[in-house]
Amino acid sequence: MKIQTAIAAVMLLAAGTALAAPEAKAPRDPEMIDIQGFQRILEQNRGKALLVNFWATWCEPCRDEYPMLNELAKQYAPKGLEVVGVSMDDDGDLILMRRFLARYKPVFPNYRKTAGAEAAFRQSVLAGWTGTMPVSVFYSKDGRQVGHFIGEKGREQYEEAIRGLLADSGSAAPPGK
Repeated sequence: MKIQTAIAAVMLLAAGTALAAPEAKAPRDPEMIDIQGFQRILEQNRGKALLVNFWATWCEPCRDEYPMLNELAKQYAPKGLEVVGVSMDDDGDLILMRRFLARYKPVFPNYRKTAGAEAAFRQSVLAGWTGTMPVSVFYSKDGRQVGHFIGEKGREQYEEAIRGLLADSGSAAPPGK
């Protein structure tokens, strides 16, 4: 009888603990965007210096650059920089993308490009963009595209471009490299 009572007490305690424990929310997948969604992001950030980085988990330079971009976002956010990430991963890479974001815990919002219309999307972002990644595009506070980086760049290059954006002139932003 004592054993049955002890088992029942343990089961009740376990059930009560499970009910009382707050459920951890699973991180949300990035919102899907197309050309119009990207334009909406630009419009929402008008009035701010903006850096938009296009990345994918299959892109080694993207994976190398991403932690540095997260650090720069933390460093320059108080000075007025907005950073946005756009994953170019396919649906088949969704699990990898989730793991990547969980690992790096970005301090900036990330979106995911919807499948299809690849060339049209790239051209709406950056004329002449052939798909090479990573790509970072810089926008002045008035919403003008003032420069971009194609391929992995170093911290010094990013900081020089960011300082130019924050100075509101956009003149120190990369002309397109």
